[in-house]
Amino acid sequence: MGLDFFDGFKMGLDLLWSMITAEPLLTLGIIVIFGGSLIFALIVNVLREQKLRKSGILEVDKMSGRKFEEYLQTLLKANGYYVQLTPASGDYGADLVLSTKGKKIIVQAKRYKKNVGVKAVQEIASAKSHYKADECWVITNSYFTEQAKKLASSNNVRLIDRNELMTWMLQGNESGRTMII
Repeated sequence: MGLDFFDGFKMGLDLLWSMITAEPLLTLGIIVIFGGSLIFALIVNVLREQKLRKSGILEVDKMSGRKFEEYLQTLLKANGYYVQLTPASGDYGADLVLSTKGKKIIVQAKRYKKNVGVKAVQEIASAKSHYKADECWVITNSYFTEQAKKLASSNNVRLIDRNELMTWMLQGNESGRTMII
């Protein structure tokens, strides 16, 4: 009984065809479910891509680290913060110093392709006393590792990841302002 590939393939197609034609309602149901699932997946993907484009995060992903800091400066200023950009080197771990309502917040900006690790949290946490800040944040266009999240939690460091940054950007785009924090 020597079946070659094509004979086996033909036998499989014949079996599939006999199953499809045996119960037309079942076949129709399978086609509707499969087609509906495919259409749903396409719609979700299109909506996700539109949200990415509308937020401007794709442009952020192309920025240099310093350009990202300048972008955050503009974003935060538009929301009422007084923002000071620290020097590119020798900044003691803070890229931005925010002031609002008697509160001082220092920010470490990380424009990364990969997840941000504990080093960024360590840097901003240690800079807090140097700048005599009330709060410290790490803002990224990416996400954070689990270790970074744990360290941030135990050091009262606020982590702003890609999703929250996109929300800020979208709220600003919709309202004509830059964001709502």
